[in-house]
Amino acid sequence: MKKTVSIFLLLISFCCTGSLYAQKNKLSKEEFRQKQQEFIIQRAELTPDEAKKFFPLYFELQDKKGRCNREAWEKMRQGKNPGTSEAEYAQIVEDIIQARITNDNLDMEYLKKYKTFLTSKKIYDIQRAEMRFHRELLKNARNAHRKRAAENPSR
Repeated sequence: MKKTVSIFLLLISFCCTGSLYAQKNKLSKEEFRQKQQEFIIQRAELTPDEAKKFFPLYFELQDKKGRCNREAWEKMRQGKNPGTSEAEYAQIVEDIIQARITNDNLDMEYLKKYKTFLTSKKIYDIQRAEMRFHRELLKNARNAHRKRAAENPSR
């Protein structure tokens, strides 16, 4: 059970990385999305027409998944209550898994939409670019943390 929750938390952390990056660097949601869009366009070599069709759907999907992930985090927070019963924990775990399933179903739904104007190769390139974007965000956040720690060793 802990392994399932850990995997889910890792997945949510990737989804939330963007908002954390935006907050730490004082970017608005729109500014963050603009950086993400530019990165994906460059890395996946999207044409202007492909980008024009892709990004409204992509950000719509991200908003839906974000709502789903926020609900899952609410469930996780309920489990912090020391008085939580075994039955409540069972429901929390099921709800968290259901959130993952919902996210996966959303991904499949939008994949079908993307395939109406993108090749599978291009979708693959977009997925790789998105993963690279998040990896670089995490790397930059780690480096910034290390730099702050080096500047303030008393922390």
